[in-house]
Amino acid sequence: MTTEQVAAHINPWEVAQRQFDLAADKLNLDPGLRRVLRQPRRELTVHFPVKMDDGSVQVFTGYRVQHNLGRGPAKGGIRYHQDVTLDEVKALAMWMTWKCAVVGIPYGGGKGGVIVDPKKLSSKEVEALTRRFTTEIEVLIGPERDIPAPDVNTNAQVMAWMMDTYSMHQGYTVPGVVTGKPISLGGSEGRNEATARGTVFCIIDAAREVSLDLASATVAIQGFGNAGSIAARLIAEEGATVVAVSDSTGGIHKPDGLDISRVVAWKKEHGTVQGFPGAKDITNAEILEVRCDVLIPAALENQITSRNAGRIQARIVAEAANGPSTPEADLELFRRGVFMIPDILCNAGGVTVSYFEWVQDLNRDHWSEQVVNEKLRGIMTRAFAETLAIAKRDQCDMRTAAYLLAVQRVADATAMRGLYP
Repeated sequence: MTTEQVAAHINPWEVAQRQFDLAADKLNLDPGLRRVLRQPRRELTVHFPVKMDDGSVQVFTGYRVQHNLGRGPAKGGIRYHQDVTLDEVKALAMWMTWKCAVVGIPYGGGKGGVIVDPKKLSSKEVEALTRRFTTEIEVLIGPERDIPAPDVNTNAQVMAWMMDTYSMHQGYTVPGVVTGKPISLGGSEGRNEATARGTVFCIIDAAREVSLDLASATVAIQGFGNAGSIAARLIAEEGATVVAVSDSTGGIHKPDGLDISRVVAWKKEHGTVQGFPGAKDITNAEILEVRCDVLIPAALENQITSRNAGRIQARIVAEAANGPSTPEADLELFRRGVFMIPDILCNAGGVTVSYFEWVQDLNRDHWSEQVVNEKLRGIMTRAFAETLAIAKRDQCDMRTAAYLLAVQRVADATAMRGLYP
């Protein structure tokens, strides 16, 4: 079985629930509270028609899930992907709950998705799909209720269409209904780089913890979309050498280092990183096992499993993607002394700057990029330190520590609010 086939056979919702159960066991969580937090609050499935460019009508299926609203409105991205499932969206919504709690921002977890390959649609068809999907999930979303954001295969333009559709139905402009918008429509400075920048802040702290000099470190990155490509540039600015990157078509490896700006230009021109001059083509599975100091999985879930965890050579694994490692892989990496920065901490920079954007929108305010980045650094370094302190106290891996921190915060809020009515 290939890494892709293994990933396809692992149910992300089961993984998310198992991760929660481990934390709930350690926290001796009240059984009733445990049952509440183990399930999503709401799951909405919609089937909606879209008129295509050739005049035909296609029906698409989409989801919006709210996992927990104890600490504030639901927050989470919308992904357009042909492999989206309800279980995947439920898992991602639960992970968003913990992610917001780890970094201490006042949101609950939500997530959405549409089963579609947007690369096969025209821009006009993607706009029509977006506007109709927004209309269908409008019963749940709103600036004080549930705030979508970009995710896999969605971007600032998609968010602009969502915001416009919602605003048209309200009769006035509501910039705070989504985040990740263009700057001209109330988007935040620094939002595009936020996930990658938060990841790099965590790597800097982790490198200090394991006595790794980043200026002489080597880095491999699986996934060369927004998070992966920007992380490559930012980590190179810290002096590290990026030796391998990959996208959905495959990867490239050059032990003496890649020129990231040239790789970005090559991908723009050829639609793939493969074939880059002077580098060897490798698979997405092989990139995980490349000799490096820091490995950044920035693609899809279930990439690091019990099958390949023993062959990972990195000292630090920094999860810029959601759910790239299975619980069995976590155990193996911890046993081997690999320092894992879990997704709910590592890639929380995106939702943190989304929170900043929302605050700016509600206040009709606009902050400079310097202010945004300074605030982001403060939140990420504090969350990293709090998680590391729990890991040391309980002699556990960083994911378990992050879950203990997050689940306790959500459980406290949920218990304090009580059951209505």
